Amino acid sequence: MRAALLIGLCACGLWADTYPRQPEIDVRHYVFRVTLSDESPEISGEATVTVRFTTAGVGGFRLDLAQPMNVDEVREDGTAVPFTHTGEQLRIPLAAAPAPGSGHEFTIRYHGVPAAGLKIATNKYGEKCFFSENWPDLAHQWLPTIDHPYDKATGEFFITAPVKYQVVANGALEEQIDLGDGRRTTHWSQRVPIATWLYNIEATQFDSRHFGAAAGVPLESWLYHQDRDAGIATLEEPLRRAIEFFSAQVGPYPYQKLAGVEAPIQGGMEHASEIFFGERAFTGRPADSLVAHETAHQWFGDSVTEKDWDDVWLSEGFATYFALLETEHYQGREAFLSGLRRARVQVLVTERRMPGVSVVQSKPWNGIPNQIVYQKGAWVLHLVRGQIGTEKFWAGIREYYRRFRDGNASTTDFRKVIEEVSGQDLGWFFQQWLYRAGSPVLEGTWHYDAARRQIEIGLEQTQAGEAYRLPLEVGIDGAVEKIEMRAKRQTFVFPAAHEPVKVELDPDTWMLMEAKFERR
Repeated sequence: MRAALLIGLCACGLWADTYPRQPEIDVRHYVFRVTLSDESPEISGEATVTVRFTTAGVGGFRLDLAQPMNVDEVREDGTAVPFTHTGEQLRIPLAAAPAPGSGHEFTIRYHGVPAAGLKIATNKYGEKCFFSENWPDLAHQWLPTIDHPYDKATGEFFITAPVKYQVVANGALEEQIDLGDGRRTTHWSQRVPIATWLYNIEATQFDSRHFGAAAGVPLESWLYHQDRDAGIATLEEPLRRAIEFFSAQVGPYPYQKLAGVEAPIQGGMEHASEIFFGERAFTGRPADSLVAHETAHQWFGDSVTEKDWDDVWLSEGFATYFALLETEHYQGREAFLSGLRRARVQVLVTERRMPGVSVVQSKPWNGIPNQIVYQKGAWVLHLVRGQIGTEKFWAGIREYYRRFRDGNASTTDFRKVIEEVSGQDLGWFFQQWLYRAGSPVLEGTWHYDAARRQIEIGLEQTQAGEAYRLPLEVGIDGAVEKIEMRAKRQTFVFPAAHEPVKVELDPDTWMLMEAKFERR
């Protein structure tokens, strides 16, 4: 995924990005009509935006639409109205304040060459592709929108393009109309509300294929025609496994289909119902981890969407951990733990390189620090699981999805659900793992006191700042003892009739920490 500029405010625990919200309006539906051409990079567009006014006395509102898009006309319920378009904002004054709860349609006709958001490129075979890259806030470079995840809406695309191209987009394919002049209009309809970064199209010379259903979800692949066989091997079985696992463990899939789409990008992008996979992934070998990550996003990030960008770990940390959970389900515990340990190394290395950065964003920077938001975010979920137990963890995840499906959630919302399900007060837990930068650093020793017939373990937290509260496990010749460390230095004693062969700290990989532990 692409990086975003995330802005944090205040070191007192209140984080908020700076996008200026408009609580007096709620966009309910978008209809985007876009014409693509081989002759010019310019697009012509028409967007009909259905707006519901939530309060009285609204004198106007704004949509995000970046120049060099040029607005030709704005109509309210069919009547031309004045507007101003400067920089990245289209402002529409209202002649009369709408009644609270009323809905109005605003149609914007525009044209121009997008500076970003919609790209025209050649794929690895030298064939032209039109494709969108809206994440995190680039949809307004080519579409008039409220370009922030807090406002979700249903929508439709009518894409007119040369007939040699096939067009894929969000939701269900409604119709294709050949215009008789070498062009075709393709209509896709997204019936579940989504954030604007998740709206997406691609037009190129695809080989498209329907390959049945999994957990009741229709499955499709849209591949470069040269990559048909390699793409089937790369995508289809991993998509099927991912849909079946997440549907069973989390809840029903939220959208009308799931399509795997080949695109000239790096990595993957989790557009709702239609995932882009980078063209270099199509090797003929199953892309299990990448597919699982992007498919997990359909639940977390797409359906349950963060309220603001400071909580982006609710997308990326979740998708990273749930890809590991799918590994645990299909490949076993050792493969899962191997992935966790690799993620832990990535976290610790990144924290040394980027001191002062927490999972929930608290300071401005260019670009998401991936190994903190992704891998440490994933580790926070693993720590939650260790704290409350696997059964309650899954119960909490299912309730979180049920409660916030097709809506927005914050870190606080997630914490409240987990506290309700577990019956635990976890304020301390979320504070130290999500809002505090860095991770615990432990140094410890153990020895056996034969005279007293006991094992003595000494642990010291050497990181800067106050002690972390650390529930830990100690493995003694295969048996597991539980301890909790709350101070910088503590000693723990266990009775033992015989000297143990092996004493391990965190033998089953439940703790995020840098640790040195040896016999004294």
